[in-house]
Amino acid sequence: MTDWRSEIQAEFERAERARARGNEGQARVCARRAAGIAAREYFTLRGEKVRTQSAYDLLNLLKEDQQLSPDLKLVAEHLTLRVTEEFKLPVDLVAEARKFCEDLLK
Repeated sequence: MTDWRSEIQAEFERAERARARGNEGQARVCARRAAGIAAREYFTLRGEKVRTQSAYDLLNLLKEDQQLSPDLKLVAEHLTLRVTEEFKLPVDLVAEARKFCEDLLK
């Protein structure tokens, strides 16, 4: 069984490959999944039972966490944004997710 660090790294590698192919939507999905893995580990380390495997749901739970810094809550917010009709977002989710994963599990 792989550990959460390997899972996160694999998602970022998939994100970079998707981006290189011009598939930004898939890159965003991979970034969100990586952040979801980090969120699950965050809750596990705090002894909290998480009943969902959904990265989106986990990120929404983090946005409500009173102990989480405003900066990390903002990134969680970005990671749950819906794309515009032009499939655009105001931030680079892959870069934000990478930093989010590092900072959340420090």
